[in-house]
Amino acid sequence: MQSKFRIAAYGVVWDSQGRILLTHGRGRGKNAPTWLLPGGRVEHGENPRDSVVRTCAESTGLTVEVAQARDVISTVSHDVHTNAVVFDVNIVGGSLAPSSGVSTKASWVDPVQVETANTTEIAAAVLGRIVPQSLPGREKIEQRPRPRPPSKAKRGRLQRGQRFGAYGFTTDSAGRVLLARISEGYPGAGCWHLPGGGVDFGEQPVDALVREIAEETGQMAQIEGLMDVTSFRHRRAVGPEGYPLDWHGVRAIYRAHVEDPSEARVVETAGGSTSESRWWDSGDVAGLKVSAALGDALRIAKDMA
Repeated sequence: MQSKFRIAAYGVVWDSQGRILLTHGRGRGKNAPTWLLPGGRVEHGENPRDSVVRTCAESTGLTVEVAQARDVISTVSHDVHTNAVVFDVNIVGGSLAPSSGVSTKASWVDPVQVETANTTEIAAAVLGRIVPQSLPGREKIEQRPRPRPPSKAKRGRLQRGQRFGAYGFTTDSAGRVLLARISEGYPGAGCWHLPGGGVDFGEQPVDALVREIAEETGQMAQIEGLMDVTSFRHRRAVGPEGYPLDWHGVRAIYRAHVEDPSEARVVETAGGSTSESRWWDSGDVAGLKVSAALGDALRIAKDMA
């Protein structure tokens, strides 16, 4: 069976009585999860914030607005790896009602009520019942698709690609910022970029980020927290495939810190997406040619200051 990746977005909301809003599904099989956070799949090109508003309305009848991104959790089921963005949301309208689907119903639930019940890993993590872990011993499977060049019959419509990545706004005790430069042949070539990259099959985003920072810069980083989640769509991105793809990316941007910095260097195999890496004084970053991801991180950091 071929392993697949998907991106999803879920909402967390509590009422004045300390109850959490969950949906209850019949699921499949004897041990299938039955309690879920409201939410669902992020469609191609859809911002996860828009997705959680849409899917919460579909599954609960309620209109919500997004407060902030609280976590990103990866799960694996039936050889499908899901990168799930979990948002805190507020209810701004609508009324609680069964979803239009035949297998789910939304309700306010006391956490004690589901302490021993079947829940999804994402709901269990939000309720504090588990700490998500990467799956050991899985063969590395990258998210970036390597499709064959389109046939003559399909050249009129672009193939799609969707990818979830984890990136670090990484600093040291002197306030320097750790950056990686995008290689030629990749979208954004020559731009200074946040170290990071795609989450491999069975890997948690924070683990992926530690790995990517080490590969791209030779530094061992500690992840300090999620800054935000951003989304972009490039309708004709030309990368290593050599022909354009309709590309949708979702990025989790974290704060990271290197306690014992050394000279930055690219460790990963030559020919990858990073041509060089280095530490920059924070005052010099504004004068660089920067990627969209780094631009997002600078804006988010300014807003959070």
